[in-house]
This record gives sequence, C-alpha cells and structure tokens, in this order.
Amino acid sequence: MWPWGHLAMAYLVYSLYSRLRRGHRPTAATALVVAVASQAPDLVDKPLAWTLSVLPTGRSLSHSLLVVGPVVALLYSLARIRGEDEEPLAVAFAVGALTHLFGDALYSLVDLEFHHVGFLLWPAIPAAEYDVEQSFAAHFALIEPSPELYFEFLLAAAALVLWRSDGYPGLATVASWPVRAWRGVIGAD
Repeated sequence: MWPWGHLAMAYLVYSLYSRLRRGHRPTAATALVVAVASQAPDLVDKPLAWTLSVLPTGRSLSHSLLVVGPVVALLYSLARIRGEDEEPLAVAFAVGALTHLFGDALYSLVDLEFHHVGFLLWPAIPAAEYDVEQSFAAHFALIEPSPELYFEFLLAAAALVLWRSDGYPGLATVASWPVRAWRGVIGAD
C-alpha cells in the first residue's frame, strides 16, 4: 500500500473508533499520532533495508506482529499507568501501526497469496524476496493505474471528507510549526 493509502486507512479507522468508543472526534494530538504511526513501519524498515542493508527487506522488523504487538502493548500499558489522557494517544499509535500492517497484507490476502504475508511473523517466517530493486525511486516508478491504486485514492478521498467533517484535527498544529521555528531562529517569543 502507498503512503496515502496507509494514512487514509488509519485515519478512517481511528476517527470511527474515536466517535463510536470515545464519543468525540479525534483531537489534534491523536490525529498527528495516527498520521505518524501510519507511516512508521516504512520509515523504519525501508531505510534500514534499502539504504543501510541492515534488514533483509523493506517489510521485516517493524512490519512484524512479533515486534509491533509488544511495542503496542508496552505503549498502551505505559499510557494506562500515566492516566486517562494518555490512553487515546496509545490507541492512536496502535491503530496507525496495525492498519499499516493490514494494508500491506491486504492485496496478498485478497489474491490468496499467503506466502507474501510472511512479513507479519518475521523473523519466524523468512522475508519474501521481491522482484523490484530495493529503493524508493524503483518503487515509485512502479506507480501505474490499477484497481489497487484507485482503491487507495478512494480511501484517501473518504479520509479527506471525514477529516474535514472532524474539523481538520492537527492541521493548525502542523501549520504553526514554521511560525514557531522562525520565532526560535529570530529569538522572538
């Protein structure tokens, strides 16, 4: 799944969870945690595999339920200890990270190609070999019209509509970063 598909799926799931379980829309903090967590497995695995050659593939360490599961459990436990205010952040991280794994497995599961989802149990199951050169440029060069691509754009459109309905949580925070950075550079408070 492409980055926009991961982000869209994670936001849709978290927003629905937040509305149904917590009774309100996502906050700026939870929306930002979902956004970062939805990309985290690729931000860890791909550079470690493709640039540093530390991992066998771009879907291994942080794409494995054997790693992500304990990390999510630890974060949730720490959040519970710290108090009710921290729990939504842990849930937002869990939703972002776990929907990423599901998104990467989705097309193989639909095609009943179970050997391509072995990454979910890496290193217990060896990583699959990919025909594509392991680089960001090689993967982006593969983008072409397909049902999967259209599905991800549809997910992104639905997420944008829901994000708008939710009041664009997180947008003001991100938009203020350059202003705060500039104030830090010039020493203004």
